[in-house]
Amino acid sequence: MLKVIYVKINTNKIKMMLFKKFVVFTMTPENIKLKTLEMTFEGSEEFRGDANQIRGFFASKFNEYDQLHNHNTDRFYYRYPLVQYKVLDRIPLVVGINEGAEILKGLFDKFDTVTLPHEDFEITERSLRLKKQDFGLTKNLYFYEFLTPWLALNKENEEKFFETRNPEEKKEILRKTLVGNLLSMSKAFGYTVPDTIKCDVDVELRCSKYKQMDFTSFTGGFIANFLIPDFMGVGKGVAKGFGTVRKITENRRKVKSF
Repeated sequence: MLKVIYVKINTNKIKMMLFKKFVVFTMTPENIKLKTLEMTFEGSEEFRGDANQIRGFFASKFNEYDQLHNHNTDRFYYRYPLVQYKVLDRIPLVVGINEGAEILKGLFDKFDTVTLPHEDFEITERSLRLKKQDFGLTKNLYFYEFLTPWLALNKENEEKFFETRNPEEKKEILRKTLVGNLLSMSKAFGYTVPDTIKCDVDVELRCSKYKQMDFTSFTGGFIANFLIPDFMGVGKGVAKGFGTVRKITENRRKVKSF
């Protein structure tokens, strides 16, 4: 018999990251509230699929909701995904934002198995968390870690990144890219950033598979005067689980005021 219970995702112990640069910022900007939903499900066996396969299942079973797959017939929507699929510590996590949260809420009990390419994953436990969370510029400094690799670079800035041998220039490219990511997210939510986003990054270079190709990616984290709800994605490929962030401040409190 299927049980519905509330569970916590068993994530790894949070490690505080050290950053060298701090900035001064004195304004008190307003941010906005986002409605978020976190859906997890578990079975008697370990989940052996990936985020893209979860997305494929939802897109196939509930194809009438274009927010689940960002397609309309043969047309692809280039927008920040309001439904994002992840696998963290082998536990599937589906995140919905605003309209995406409402869609997922209605689908919560509409499936008992997740169809994967080589097997059906039988669900025995599931959880649903609805929240109202702050998003946007802030006078406080927040630390974040990437729970999944960050696909930061497009073709143009990837060429610049590898052409320069200066580590500080490389970091500046990544800072500007991160700011661009946050501005794109803000635009998707109708939020106008009222002043300059300040940030720094502490990341390591990696390689990740995306769309069956090798892409430059980064692990590590960043600091920013910007509030991002936990488990939302930053950068490219966020619908398929890339760039998932989480605050790494102690007890999830504000670390430092500018």
